[in-house]
Amino acid sequence: MNNKIKKINLNHSFIFFFVVNFFCVLSFKYSNLDISSILCLLLILIIGVSHGSLDHNKGKKLLELFNIKSNYIFYITYILVSTAVIITWILLPSMTLFFFLIIASYHFGKEDTQFLINDRSYFTQMLYFFKGFLTILAPLYFHFQETIAIFKLLLIDNEMFYLSLNFIETNKVIQIGIICSTLSSIFFFIKNFEIKKFVIFLDYFSILILNYYLSPLLAFTVYFCFLHSIRHSISLAIELDPYSVVNGFKLFVKKALPLTILTGVFSFIALYLLSNSYNLDSAILKIIFIGLASLTFPHILLEYFLEKNEK
Repeated sequence: MNNKIKKINLNHSFIFFFVVNFFCVLSFKYSNLDISSILCLLLILIIGVSHGSLDHNKGKKLLELFNIKSNYIFYITYILVSTAVIITWILLPSMTLFFFLIIASYHFGKEDTQFLINDRSYFTQMLYFFKGFLTILAPLYFHFQETIAIFKLLLIDNEMFYLSLNFIETNKVIQIGIICSTLSSIFFFIKNFEIKKFVIFLDYFSILILNYYLSPLLAFTVYFCFLHSIRHSISLAIELDPYSVVNGFKLFVKKALPLTILTGVFSFIALYLLSNSYNLDSAILKIIFIGLASLTFPHILLEYFLEKNEK
């Protein structure tokens, strides 16, 4: 099954790389091409969020490992963690954003790469973080002021936070971070060498190209939906049906649809409420990033406990 995942992800990375180049050149040539934030939200709700919509199935596995029969415990815990993240963001936005960026970097690096890696050492976990950190560093490097503007719209008003970012930009810390991310990709490629691992560099350059040509929100949307989420969905589809990827995707869509729709409904309710106090773009950015943070934390915790207890 792992060989099948490798082969499909290899093809996916090639397709994604060439589509990204075509799309970015097109957007550069037609500079008046404008992708609205509402379209980004819709893509994230339909494609992005769906890759975590089978967490309830994983939750059942985890409960079975702990000999807990009531599935309600999983749902209640998941909702409580999500709610706690939103409340913490409102009360301590700078700290919550900081931890979210750190955890998201590790999550992106691991989920996008682990199908190629068998090692679970602490050093490998650190490399996952640096590899995924590129998704955070690239928009800061290519569009520093735009990224700062997004942070401000996410309720971040801590002066020390922005002074730290200015220090990071002035002292070329961002470039150092990108170098570390580059070295992590190189190390993954040469360790237990396989030519298939070349996809690591395709993904690496895709992220850089996206952030060079596109705005931070659009670059993140394309990466999150069409690289990260689809890659995770592929592995889930193969788990559901190891013999037929097409049928696996049909099963995945069927199982993911209820929670995807529910998330969409809650998101648009929140968007309606926020639009009374903020303009549409600002409200959408809050829904996307604070909402993703509230889903990412329980999603990663679930993956961690499941992986730890399945050993």
